[in-house]
Order: sequence, then C-alpha cells, then structure tokens
Amino acid sequence: MNERYIPNCCTALSDHWPLPLHLPNTRLISTQFDPGLFDPTVFDRCGIAPVRGVAKRQTEYLAGRLCAREALYQVTGVASVPEVGEDRAPVWPTGISGSISHGRGLAAAIVADVSHWRGVGLDIECPLSTERATRLAKEILTPAELQRIADESAQQQAWRISLTFSLKESLFKALYPLVLKRFYFEDAELISCDGGDQGKARLRLLVDLNQHWRAGHEVEGQFCRVGNHQLSLVHIPT
Repeated sequence: MNERYIPNCCTALSDHWPLPLHLPNTRLISTQFDPGLFDPTVFDRCGIAPVRGVAKRQTEYLAGRLCAREALYQVTGVASVPEVGEDRAPVWPTGISGSISHGRGLAAAIVADVSHWRGVGLDIECPLSTERATRLAKEILTPAELQRIADESAQQQAWRISLTFSLKESLFKALYPLVLKRFYFEDAELISCDGGDQGKARLRLLVDLNQHWRAGHEVEGQFCRVGNHQLSLVHIPT
C-alpha cells in the first residue's frame, strides 16, 4: 500500500478551489479520471477496498476516495479512507463533515472540521441538454420554481434546471448526516441565485426534517463551472 500513490487512471490531485467563495477551515481536493486506463489491481496498491461494478463505477469510486483521503489528511493529519455506510453514504471520522462527488471524468471531495462547518454537500454534474432539462423539469422543480423560469429562454431554463438539480443534491448531502432522513427534490426550493457561470445561491426547506430543521429554514450555497462540469456546494456553519 502507498498512501501517496496515484494510479494512471487519475491525474495528480489538485487542491485548487474553483468556487467563488472560499470556505475557511475546509479542504477541497479534485482529480480527473479515465475509466479506459483503469486497472483493478490499483485498489490494493492504493490501499483502498475495491467495489464491484464496471470500470466506470470502479474508477469514479477510486478517484473519489483518493480525493477524500487527501482532504482528510490535510485536515486531520491522518490519511484515512471513508468506508461505505449501510445507507451507502461515506462514513467520516468523528468530528469531521465531508462530501464526495464525481461526474463524467471529474471527482472531488471536500472535508471540514465540524467545529467550523456542521455540514458540507458537494455535487458535480454535467449540465442537462435543453431537451432533457425540459423532460425532467417537473421532477426537479417545484411549481413555484417552474413559475419563476416560465418567461426565460429554453437555454436559460435548461441552465436553471441543471443548477437547481445540482444544488438540491448538494443540500441533501449536507443535511442528511444531520437529520438521517431522506428528502427529495420537491421538499426544497431554490429561492435565489446569481446569474452567470458562478455565484451564490440560497435554498429553503419545504418540509420538516426534525425539530431543528423545519420547513422555512434557509441555507446558503454556491456554484461554478469547471470545464464541462457544474459544481455546487452547500455549507452549513456551526
């Protein structure tokens, strides 16, 4: 096992922060990956327990765990690898909040000390095509969100639908470890976001998740474009 070994299917790990608002006391690590270069034996060499699946699934999992291990090392000084919990979510060390995401050749992980950030949710997506965004709009957006974009162009609507999808995924990742209750796209709404390829956003819960997280509670997020990918992050301060 080599805790610093990076296999050929992944690029060198990067600690570049692409989002518009830097969060203190966090570490975000990313890598690009290529399933065509994946070799199953690298799991053992990297010291990471393998997962089953096609090369794409194994490569994106490996890339995400490599990023998480490096982020944990930079925050805690211990290069540990999050295990997979019974609910399929990463199991982070005590006192740590974190999130892993991957999408079409890009993987990243963010880690924070819970004394600063109770929850962080990171999501990577490839923006939806206009046709697919139109088809999925009613599954992703609430009636109020649909009304807000009704007068926009088809291209602008597709961008907003893609962004809303990603931000709601990030919201779930940030909140689920705190509430241990699943919720869905219709249970939250995007109430504001900056225009352009990057900016800040705000989301509101529409359901009660527990006694602390009730309908009407608002959280902040941010987003950016990295090449052909859209990144979003929801952060919950302590």
